[in-house]
Amino acid sequence: MPEITVAIFDLDDTLFAHRTAVRDGIAAHLAAVVPDADAAREQDRWDELEEQHYSRYLAGELSYLGQRHARVRDFMHPHGVAFELDTDAEKWFDTYLIEYRRAWTLYDDTLPCLDRLDDMGVRIGMITNGILDFQMAKLDALGLTNRIEHLVTSHEFGYAKPDARIFEHAVAQFGVEPGSAVYIGDRLATDAMGAAAAGLTGVWLDRSGGATAAEVAAAAGAGVRIIQSLAELPVVISHAARE
Repeated sequence: MPEITVAIFDLDDTLFAHRTAVRDGIAAHLAAVVPDADAAREQDRWDELEEQHYSRYLAGELSYLGQRHARVRDFMHPHGVAFELDTDAEKWFDTYLIEYRRAWTLYDDTLPCLDRLDDMGVRIGMITNGILDFQMAKLDALGLTNRIEHLVTSHEFGYAKPDARIFEHAVAQFGVEPGSAVYIGDRLATDAMGAAAAGLTGVWLDRSGGATAAEVAAAAGAGVRIIQSLAELPVVISHAARE
């Protein structure tokens, strides 16, 4: 196997604690709009609606703003609130975003990992299924902008993970072959297996350690490595080059 010279990361729930920010943000917003709601239950419901409607956006069923509006409408419907106008749904979502942004933070292992890769001479890139402006805002706020050599977003490129074309495009920005790159993300199929199918070394960041036997088998069959912390990544990269 060729030497790994490029590490390409997912952003949300890989380097950036997106899920924590979402749950903290919706709890804070809910306290203002529906103060008597069960916060924990509503956090779970907001998570489920994000997964449902963002998947519809990636599949081309909804626009980026459309998935936001659908999420807001479904979330507030049980509370007797209907948003007939998209502008009203967007205003509600924009108010939630204020709380979401306040909760932005990196995982504790993010900067030490990036520092170690820099010491190893590994170049850093990023692929996210999102829109450029919003993801750049996160990178700027979290101090990561100058650490990312190339950023590819699905919205601008036109194809989303796990489509092989987005991985191939990202690797091409570095001028290397897929075999010289590793991709790290928190989703087994979308991130790690998608990258592996495109010829990169796929790494699944399973922070919870909750991989099922079926997932472990699927990862092994695809040649995907599984880690529970970014602290393990430099070792994976070093070992991959020697295999």
